[in-house]
Amino acid sequence: MVYNPLFTREEIVQKLSHLKKLKYNQFRWWRMYDNQNPPLPNRAPLLDKIMNGDFDYSHYKYQAMLVEHDINEKSAIAIDGIHEKELTKVDRARRKRLLEDYDKDETKKLQIIKSEFCKEFHITEEEYEKEVIEFGYDLKDFYIYCEQKFGKKIRISRRGRKPKNI
Repeated sequence: MVYNPLFTREEIVQKLSHLKKLKYNQFRWWRMYDNQNPPLPNRAPLLDKIMNGDFDYSHYKYQAMLVEHDINEKSAIAIDGIHEKELTKVDRARRKRLLEDYDKDETKKLQIIKSEFCKEFHITEEEYEKEVIEFGYDLKDFYIYCEQKFGKKIRISRRGRKPKNI
Protein backbone atom coordinates (compact mmCIF):
# COMPACT_ATOMS: atom_id res chain seq x y z
CA MET A 1 0.00 0.00 0.00
CA VAL A 2 1.53 3.30 -1.09
CA TYR A 3 0.49 6.24 1.06
CA ASN A 4 0.80 9.80 -0.23
CA PRO A 5 2.20 12.01 2.57
CA LEU A 6 1.06 15.61 2.93
CA PHE A 7 4.52 17.10 2.47
CA THR A 8 7.42 16.31 0.17
CA ARG A 9 10.63 14.91 1.62
CA GLU A 10 12.37 18.30 1.22
CA GLU A 11 9.61 20.14 3.09
CA ILE A 12 9.75 17.65 5.96
CA VAL A 13 13.55 17.82 6.17
CA GLN A 14 13.29 21.62 6.23
CA LYS A 15 10.77 21.47 9.11
CA LEU A 16 13.03 19.08 11.04
CA SER A 17 16.20 21.10 10.37
CA HIS A 18 15.82 23.22 13.52
CA LEU A 19 15.75 20.10 15.71
CA LYS A 20 18.68 18.26 17.27
CA LYS A 21 19.67 15.02 15.51
CA LEU A 22 19.78 12.14 17.99
CA LYS A 23 22.38 9.42 18.22
CA TYR A 24 21.19 5.82 18.33
CA ASN A 25 19.56 4.87 21.64
CA GLN A 26 18.57 1.26 22.19
CA PHE A 27 15.61 2.30 24.35
CA ARG A 28 14.24 4.96 21.97
CA TRP A 29 15.57 3.68 18.65
CA TRP A 30 12.58 4.94 16.62
CA ARG A 31 13.23 8.61 17.43
CA MET A 32 15.57 10.47 15.09
CA TYR A 33 15.22 14.10 16.29
CA ASP A 34 14.50 15.98 19.51
CA ASN A 35 13.82 19.59 20.51
CA GLN A 36 16.78 21.94 20.46
CA ASN A 37 15.98 23.66 23.76
CA PRO A 38 14.51 21.78 26.74
CA PRO A 39 11.06 22.68 28.07
CA LEU A 40 10.84 25.18 30.91
CA PRO A 41 10.02 23.99 34.44
CA ASN A 42 6.40 23.78 35.60
CA ARG A 43 6.67 26.93 37.72
CA ALA A 44 7.72 29.10 34.77
CA PRO A 45 5.17 31.68 33.59
CA LEU A 46 2.80 30.55 30.83
CA LEU A 47 3.92 33.23 28.37
CA ASP A 48 7.56 32.19 28.79
CA LYS A 49 6.61 28.57 28.07
CA ILE A 50 4.74 29.65 24.94
CA MET A 51 7.68 31.76 23.73
CA ASN A 52 10.11 28.88 24.45
CA GLY A 53 8.09 26.60 22.15
CA ASP A 54 6.98 24.15 24.82
CA PHE A 55 3.52 23.92 23.23
CA ASP A 56 4.52 23.91 19.55
CA TYR A 57 3.22 21.24 17.16
CA SER A 58 4.81 17.89 17.92
CA HIS A 59 7.79 16.98 15.74
CA TYR A 60 6.96 13.27 15.96
CA LYS A 61 4.36 13.68 13.21
CA TYR A 62 7.00 15.05 10.81
CA GLN A 63 9.35 12.20 11.70
CA ALA A 64 6.56 9.71 10.94
CA MET A 65 5.99 11.42 7.57
CA LEU A 66 9.71 11.12 6.80
CA VAL A 67 9.58 7.39 7.59
CA GLU A 68 6.52 7.14 5.33
CA HIS A 69 8.63 8.48 2.45
CA ASP A 70 11.25 5.80 3.20
CA ILE A 71 8.55 3.10 3.15
CA ASN A 72 7.25 4.37 -0.20
CA GLU A 73 10.74 4.33 -1.71
CA LYS A 74 11.41 0.80 -0.51
CA SER A 75 7.99 -0.35 -1.74
CA ALA A 76 8.78 0.97 -5.23
CA ILE A 77 11.97 -1.11 -5.26
CA ALA A 78 10.30 -4.31 -4.02
CA ILE A 79 9.28 -6.92 -6.58
CA ASP A 80 6.57 -8.82 -4.72
CA GLY A 81 4.48 -8.33 -1.56
CA ILE A 82 6.57 -10.64 0.62
CA HIS A 83 9.80 -8.89 -0.29
CA GLU A 84 8.18 -5.50 0.40
CA LYS A 85 7.10 -6.53 3.90
CA GLU A 86 10.62 -7.66 4.76
CA LEU A 87 12.17 -4.43 3.46
CA THR A 88 9.77 -2.17 5.34
CA LYS A 89 9.31 -4.10 8.59
CA VAL A 90 11.53 -1.86 10.73
CA ASP A 91 10.22 1.31 9.09
CA ARG A 92 6.61 0.35 9.76
CA ALA A 93 7.43 -0.35 13.42
CA ARG A 94 9.23 3.01 13.63
CA ARG A 95 6.25 4.83 12.08
CA LYS A 96 3.83 3.14 14.49
CA ARG A 97 5.86 4.16 17.55
CA LEU A 98 6.36 7.71 16.29
CA LEU A 99 2.61 8.11 15.79
CA GLU A 100 2.00 6.77 19.31
CA ASP A 101 4.52 9.30 20.67
CA TYR A 102 2.79 12.02 18.66
CA ASP A 103 -0.61 11.17 20.16
CA LYS A 104 0.77 11.13 23.71
CA ASP A 105 2.71 14.35 23.24
CA GLU A 106 -0.15 16.32 21.68
CA THR A 107 -2.69 15.10 24.25
CA LYS A 108 -0.36 16.04 27.11
CA LYS A 109 0.33 19.48 25.66
CA LEU A 110 -3.36 20.24 25.14
CA GLN A 111 -4.21 19.22 28.71
CA ILE A 112 -1.41 21.36 30.12
CA ILE A 113 -2.42 24.35 28.00
CA LYS A 114 -6.02 24.10 29.14
CA SER A 115 -5.13 23.85 32.83
CA GLU A 116 -2.54 26.65 32.61
CA PHE A 117 -4.95 29.04 30.87
CA CYS A 118 -7.68 28.26 33.39
CA LYS A 119 -5.29 28.94 36.30
CA GLU A 120 -3.67 32.01 34.76
CA PHE A 121 -6.88 33.84 33.85
CA HIS A 122 -9.20 32.29 36.46
CA ILE A 123 -11.70 30.95 33.92
CA THR A 124 -13.64 27.69 33.72
CA GLU A 125 -12.89 24.94 31.25
CA GLU A 126 -16.15 25.68 29.40
CA GLU A 127 -15.14 29.33 28.96
CA TYR A 128 -11.72 28.23 27.77
CA GLU A 129 -13.20 25.81 25.21
CA LYS A 130 -15.59 28.48 23.92
CA GLU A 131 -12.86 31.11 23.57
CA VAL A 132 -10.41 28.73 21.86
CA ILE A 133 -12.98 27.72 19.26
CA GLU A 134 -13.97 31.33 18.56
CA PHE A 135 -10.42 32.73 18.48
CA GLY A 136 -8.57 30.34 16.15
CA TYR A 137 -5.13 32.03 15.85
CA ASP A 138 -1.78 31.04 17.30
CA LEU A 139 -1.16 30.51 21.01
CA LYS A 140 0.72 33.74 21.71
CA ASP A 141 -2.08 35.84 20.21
CA PHE A 142 -4.63 33.83 22.19
CA TYR A 143 -2.69 34.55 25.40
CA ILE A 144 -2.71 38.29 24.66
CA TYR A 145 -6.42 38.14 23.83
CA CYS A 146 -7.22 36.35 27.12
CA GLU A 147 -5.06 38.81 29.05
CA GLN A 148 -7.04 41.72 27.62
CA LYS A 149 -10.44 40.07 28.05
CA PHE A 150 -10.09 38.36 31.46
CA GLY A 151 -7.07 40.06 33.07
CA LYS A 152 -4.32 38.16 34.81
CA LYS A 153 -4.96 36.53 38.15
CA ILE A 154 -2.71 38.03 40.81
CA ARG A 155 -0.61 35.35 42.43
CA ILE A 156 -0.24 35.65 46.17
CA SER A 157 2.82 34.13 47.72
CA ARG A 158 1.87 31.51 50.30
CA ARG A 159 5.35 31.14 51.76
CA GLY A 160 6.62 32.66 54.96
CA ARG A 161 4.80 34.38 57.80
CA LYS A 162 1.64 36.38 57.48
CA PRO A 163 2.25 40.13 57.47
CA LYS A 164 1.34 41.93 60.69
CA ASN A 165 -1.67 44.19 60.58
CA ILE A 166 -0.32 47.61 61.41
